[in-house]
Amino acid sequence: MTLSRKTLLIISQVYVPDPTSVGQHMHDAAAELVRRGYRVVVYASARGYDPGRKYPSRESRDGVDIRRLPLSSFGKRSIKIRLLAQMLFLIQVMARAIWLRRLDRILVSTSPPMASIAALFIRLFRRAPLVFWAMDINPDQLIAMKQTSPTSFSARMFNGLNRCLLKQTRAVIALDRFMGDRLERKVALGDRLAIIPPWPHESHLAPIAHDDNPFRREHGLSDKFVVMYSGNISPAHPITTILEAAKRLQDDPQLVFLFIGGGNGKKQIDAFIDREKVSNVRTLPYQPLEMIKYSLSAADVHLVAMGNEMVGIVHPCKVYGAMAVGRPILFLGPRLSHIGEILDTHEIGWQVDQGDVASAVQRMGQIRQATSDQLKHMGEQAQQAIHKQFGMQLLCKRFCDAVES
Repeated sequence: MTLSRKTLLIISQVYVPDPTSVGQHMHDAAAELVRRGYRVVVYASARGYDPGRKYPSRESRDGVDIRRLPLSSFGKRSIKIRLLAQMLFLIQVMARAIWLRRLDRILVSTSPPMASIAALFIRLFRRAPLVFWAMDINPDQLIAMKQTSPTSFSARMFNGLNRCLLKQTRAVIALDRFMGDRLERKVALGDRLAIIPPWPHESHLAPIAHDDNPFRREHGLSDKFVVMYSGNISPAHPITTILEAAKRLQDDPQLVFLFIGGGNGKKQIDAFIDREKVSNVRTLPYQPLEMIKYSLSAADVHLVAMGNEMVGIVHPCKVYGAMAVGRPILFLGPRLSHIGEILDTHEIGWQVDQGDVASAVQRMGQIRQATSDQLKHMGEQAQQAIHKQFGMQLLCKRFCDAVES
């Protein structure tokens, strides 16, 4: 029976149990496609976002056949090292995937950013339809962060690759309408474009009351009001404004700003703590998936950040986990954005512009004055929004329908 099933290939450098959201979302979709009758094969890196962790070279999770490739992750010390790891990963994927039996379709995202090279190469030989899941958009992100110029050779090459991919895809899935508009400006997609936000990992999430939360006790947060940022800390999600606000709010002994995660931005926060000698800012590494409901629930308010120029380029998925555990949102970023639209539609939090430290301090004053009932109401509204609009069962089904279409 297994031999007769059609094969769906997923190319994703990161994959569960790696804690990054890309791999977790990929697995949710892969497991659902297995339930729909597909043989799903995933090519991923043997080492995850943190190269210090090594995963089994081959395993099965929820019926998904995961094959992890060596020499494909060396950390994020420099762009050159990351590019080397990505190219080694893609070469291995191309060498192996052209021999996969009964290959029916290919699902590729932007992890790594150049994964479309492998997808197009495999399609050239196997003629399998492509589905592209745009988690972020490059070279737009590199240009917005001033790491390259729009007229550079690398940017023009990357844009050419994007146009080639978009023209040959059976379906393109963008995370919000702003991202969809940006992709449409590259290539007219018409009804091949689907807008499907990423869902929270509800099977691992549940609101935990503060008094019952061992994470708060373990990290000395029992009597604290915690503003938490949980996830990748990168230049695309600048948090300087909130750090400067935290420096001005040190006279509140109960207030703690807790940053959980990794990425280049974590070094910036640690350096800020050492330089400014602030006692109300703390950092922790990524938490294991089985602990995520405790760590997310340890917050009183969740911080979500986005750079002004990143609208339509990246999508802060961390907002959905915070909503799923029933916590209000403090959004540091432009109002005209997907998160801004969520705040406009649902009574679940506050917004502050990037760079406006005075307003951030003022907002924190309002948040601290909010009663526990007011905060609880916002959290309940957030959970209702997840249930009605952003739930895993609803969105994962829509996503897999788009893959199969």
